[in-house]
Amino acid sequence: MFIPVGDTPNPSKFAWMTWGLMLINIGVFLLISLPLMNAAPDPGDPMYALFLESMRERGIAVHQLRDQITAYDLLVFRYGFRPAETTILTLFSSMFLHGGWAHLLGNMLYLWIFGNNVEYRLGAFGFLGMYLATGVIATLFFTLFVPGSNVPLIGASGAISGVLGCYFLWFPRNTVKVFVFLFPFYIGFIYVPAPVVLGVYLLIDNLLPFLVLMRASSGVAYGAHIGGFLAGLVIALVLRHKAPRGGRG
Repeated sequence: MFIPVGDTPNPSKFAWMTWGLMLINIGVFLLISLPLMNAAPDPGDPMYALFLESMRERGIAVHQLRDQITAYDLLVFRYGFRPAETTILTLFSSMFLHGGWAHLLGNMLYLWIFGNNVEYRLGAFGFLGMYLATGVIATLFFTLFVPGSNVPLIGASGAISGVLGCYFLWFPRNTVKVFVFLFPFYIGFIYVPAPVVLGVYLLIDNLLPFLVLMRASSGVAYGAHIGGFLAGLVIALVLRHKAPRGGRG
């Protein structure tokens, strides 16, 4: 197991937009998602019938799922991005919904590690614009491969992949601290060049499984990760001569 836990060097200027996005994602999860995950759905909600119908279309035995459906499933079905029912609202709302603690914390870890350097380069509002733009592009790229799907896409990982794409080109000399757990052989930290870590993320963690599983059902939106990363690369190339927007320690 290899888990990035930090990077160096880092800007001295506080990355308030990065932290703001983290707080919004965590707040939505704690205040909205988590309570609804433990609440029963309203059978009178129009989304309830549509949700069950989408399950039938996927060949899932609905009678076995009725007792497992939560109010959060309906919220995700309404505000997650479904390629079969595309809306401007869900292009953005889907970025702030997560499927569970692991999904949320994994995304926030990557945003925390890599976001501050990219925000330093773009400035707070430039960073926000890049984050939202690459999130939208990631979602649309994912849609190219499942145009008629009614399965909602949720999570910040497409936008965060855009952050990683920018970081890959702008900070090639940075180093990432990685926790290694290979019991009983080695447990500890190693320092790896940032391009290696992000190259593994793109090629091994996403492109390879995408090519292998693109015709199979998967709970991970590899296409969105790839689309976001590529969008970040393009933005980084276009703005490669942009001067950083702050002091550095």
